Amino acid sequence: MWLPIHLNENSAEPMYHQIEVQLRALIVSGQLTEGTLLPSIRELAQILKCSVITVRRVYQDLETEGLLRTRQGTGTFVASVQQEDLGRQRTASVIEAVEAAVDAGMRVQLTRREMEQIVARVIDERWKES
Repeated sequence: MWLPIHLNENSAEPMYHQIEVQLRALIVSGQLTEGTLLPSIRELAQILKCSVITVRRVYQDLETEGLLRTRQGTGTFVASVQQEDLGRQRTASVIEAVEAAVDAGMRVQLTRREMEQIVARVIDERWKES
């Protein structure tokens, strides 16, 4: 199974975090539905050119969150997630991304006004594309 996960080797974000954030987004957005069989840990590590330990950590973290379910000998599947939990997960993933963007802006000493303008411009551009 192909997963649209893209890693940025130049990012300060750890690889496992990049994978986890993107996989979580695929699940909470409904792009990966309940019961979808994910690639094995080894297979995904090979596809993403990362370590098996990295993928194992991602799968374990998402299983702890209730987004994945592993069946011994069968594989790892997208779990059944309640609508209420999905909404909370969707909000949490966006908050996490916004926090990272704000942190990046603060590191380069953007003002609050500059960051607000950037966010507004990105939102406007994305809405035009969709």
